[in-house]
Amino acid sequence: MNKGKQIGEVVLGLEGISLAFGGVRALQDVSFDVREHEIRAIIGPNGAGKSSMLNVINGVYHPQEGTVFFHGAKRHDVNTHDAAEQGIARTFQNIALFKGMSVLDNIMTGRNLRMKSGLLAQAFRLPSAEREELQHRAAVEQIIDFLEIQAYRRTPVGRLPYGLQKRVDLARALAMEPKLLLLDEPMAGMNVEEKQDMCRFILDVNDEFGTTIVLIEHDMGVVMDISDRVVVLDYGRKIGDGTPDQVRGNQAVIDAYLGVSH
Repeated sequence: MNKGKQIGEVVLGLEGISLAFGGVRALQDVSFDVREHEIRAIIGPNGAGKSSMLNVINGVYHPQEGTVFFHGAKRHDVNTHDAAEQGIARTFQNIALFKGMSVLDNIMTGRNLRMKSGLLAQAFRLPSAEREELQHRAAVEQIIDFLEIQAYRRTPVGRLPYGLQKRVDLARALAMEPKLLLLDEPMAGMNVEEKQDMCRFILDVNDEFGTTIVLIEHDMGVVMDISDRVVVLDYGRKIGDGTPDQVRGNQAVIDAYLGVSH
């Protein structure tokens, strides 16, 4: 964690969030906030409600109770497209890339929301559309350099090893120039070296781009090393919230992870 960085005002507020599917309660009265420029981790055992919370934040699910505030404004029935337009980008636990397309073309799909040219202008290669595409390609090339994947620009994503596919997924999210970046288990399935690389890139994104990050991750070593604050869920309820040191010493959190309370 970068002890010297400046954490800003609250950018995302979640108040009393409850979400149920039939008789199954995924989230129960969960409240926490995310501040500008921080890395905010959501942790908890399997089935704790972590992915459900991420789905609430980016508009996949609409909670039955509670309120979501983004940059001080109350959100109403926001879908994933609305969330993306507001500046919320996401990577996925199960990589959702176009396996037959090149690394470059996959990352370019992250620029779609920022493209002003219509489909006809793009299809007929009008000068305005060509100029815009060149600008977007330049932005994508910067991200490719930043994430050190230059050697794979033209490679179909499906041919890349898993760790590099995860990096391309991150690149595509960054191509949206998000204000808030949601990372759903970015280290899942990685070896130690790949995890170290991904940690470095996440810290660099947070530091150099100033991007606010919400992170779900099972590797507690990673969470404690790179997070500014951690919120802990267990069976859909919040059982801990604070700095890594505060959470590490929280008896309810220790019990949940050791299975003592169940």
